[in-house]
Amino acid sequence: MKKTELDILEKWYAANFENKLVGRRILLEDIEPILKKLNTPFKLEKIGDSEEGKSIYQVKLGTGPKRILLWSQMHGNESTGTKALFDLFKYINDSEHTNTFVKDLLEKCTLVFIPMLNPDGSNNFTRVNANNVDLNRDAVDLKAKESILLRHILDSFNPQFCFNLHDQRTIFNVEGYNNPATISFLAPSIDIERTLTKGRKETMAAIVAMNSVLQQIIPNHVGRYTDEFYPTATGDNFQKLGHNTILIEAGHYKNDYDRDIVRKFNFYALLSGLEYLVYNDTYTNYEPYFEIPNNGKQNYDLIIRNLKTDNNKVSSVAFQYEYEVVNNKLVSKLVEYQRGDLEKFYGYQEF
Repeated sequence: MKKTELDILEKWYAANFENKLVGRRILLEDIEPILKKLNTPFKLEKIGDSEEGKSIYQVKLGTGPKRILLWSQMHGNESTGTKALFDLFKYINDSEHTNTFVKDLLEKCTLVFIPMLNPDGSNNFTRVNANNVDLNRDAVDLKAKESILLRHILDSFNPQFCFNLHDQRTIFNVEGYNNPATISFLAPSIDIERTLTKGRKETMAAIVAMNSVLQQIIPNHVGRYTDEFYPTATGDNFQKLGHNTILIEAGHYKNDYDRDIVRKFNFYALLSGLEYLVYNDTYTNYEPYFEIPNNGKQNYDLIIRNLKTDNNKVSSVAFQYEYEVVNNKLVSKLVEYQRGDLEKFYGYQEF
């Protein structure tokens, strides 16, 4: 994506992003009215229910042979990807008849979106579902209705590529920088040895294309999530089954605790990833994936430095925001996370 194209996209986004969805806590009742207003070329279908009986929807788009599956909010408190998907829906709807890429996308690809897999967790602003199951660690046992549903869609749709959308904590920085890891990518491993299979290389090549776009917009704010193998994780298992799975982790950006700026970068990542898949049939440029810096864990929301303790020693204290739903509203509080010598750590606020 060239700079002139990014400039045009930036102007479109500023005027047209899905402004009905803002803030960190995005609920089923927020997205359902928007979903039900989608018309051609979108096809909306209810595909199941959550453990508490809330509706789970899919949106289908396009008629082409390349099959791509995208889902968000399998962790209910990770909503940035959901907002980005609805921004993408608006972009496709606005550009269907005028934009060559969108026309090609609809002709060359068939896409299935599940914009909110865990509506119960979304309501409670929790990672887990109503039965305290982490859907992202339930790919083998399939204890949760939501996990069974996602696996059914995977098996029946048989996608070549998947986009697994998450949020990550503010603690993550880009290794070598104080910058937060605003977007991090991962090509999941299929085994403990982190074997570089053909599928992993193809996944990495798509990530390389997305990173090249984001580096033009948020240089040195893109990280690489650890590729440690998790035997029960969704991405690792889908990759192992032959479905190239791209994990996108949306993180922090300056003063953006609601992640209403980060959603734009998430949208750019999705759009550039889809553009790469539309216009390429072989995916071999994977080596630059390893040039993306790792995620570090050196940032805190607040650091108070050089406090004198009761025994007259000097210490520093780091705090992180934690969130909970109180009276149906999302509230945050600062919680102490670490105390001691914090010279190697950075605070988004410091005193």
